[in-house]
Amino acid sequence: MVRKLNTTEHRARRNRTRLKKLAGEGRLRLSVFRSSKHISAQLIDDVKGVTVASASTLDESFKKAGVKSSDKAGAAEVGKLIAAAAIKAGKKSVVFDRGRYVFHGRVKALADAAREGGLEF
Repeated sequence: MVRKLNTTEHRARRNRTRLKKLAGEGRLRLSVFRSSKHISAQLIDDVKGVTVASASTLDESFKKAGVKSSDKAGAAEVGKLIAAAAIKAGKKSVVFDRGRYVFHGRVKALADAAREGGLEF
């Protein structure tokens, strides 16, 4: 039996379906996951089905920065880290997948920092 999606799952699926069509043109998808304590980002190649790069507040490089992981400054640091990893992998053009999260607060801080780091979306 197929179960009915709740509103947050439906929003995430709708956004992701639209972005996968855009990402099919050779662009990577920058996917964000946010919890109450941490935030993480992944660069995903949907054509090959692989994760190219990732950054999180749980990474050692983040912990060396000495920033709190559950606020906007921490999210901005993760945005800088994922931008550096993307440029190192040779990709600058991505599509931003906010998933089920509203584009404000920590998600917006991560996106703005990734743009400042050199990513285009």
